[in-house]
Amino acid sequence: MTPLRRVCMIGALLVLALGAPVPAAAVPTDSSTIPASSAIAADWRWPLDGRRSVTAPYRAPAHAYGAGHRGIDIATVVGQEVRAPADGVVAFRGTVVDRPLLTIDHGSGYVSTYEPLDSSLSPGDAVAAGDVLGTVALGGHSAHGTLHVGVRLDGVYINPLLLFGTPPRAILLPCCAGT
Repeated sequence: MTPLRRVCMIGALLVLALGAPVPAAAVPTDSSTIPASSAIAADWRWPLDGRRSVTAPYRAPAHAYGAGHRGIDIATVVGQEVRAPADGVVAFRGTVVDRPLLTIDHGSGYVSTYEPLDSSLSPGDAVAAGDVLGTVALGGHSAHGTLHVGVRLDGVYINPLLLFGTPPRAILLPCCAGT
């Protein structure tokens, strides 16, 4: 093996081991995975219609009380309709600090939360995938014009992008020309 090729291989292994910067719209690699046997995960849909842009990706905290971003922020506009990503039952609707939010229990340990969201639904209301939950409102920790979507599985936050379709497949490219 040539020295250049060896350096390229070591560099590639370091990038894989240490993690490369991830664009906001890409699926970050983390330890939050969905069980392969989970049928509910296969049926989830995006909560916003049309083209989507993730403005703030999920960032897993180092520990339960650590800093991180326990969800994703999706670019939108105030007043846009938000739809249920899967069947479930409204578990909570109200204002927390300065933001209106809605939480849905989807069963099998899955719970999703949307903020800021104005909604007329009440705890106990059943929703089907695609039903309108409410409209994007103002308030919250997210940037103005975004919808924050958080998902917990058995009480632990996971990356919502794992539920919204198949993540893009990684493609390895050659790292060294002429070797």
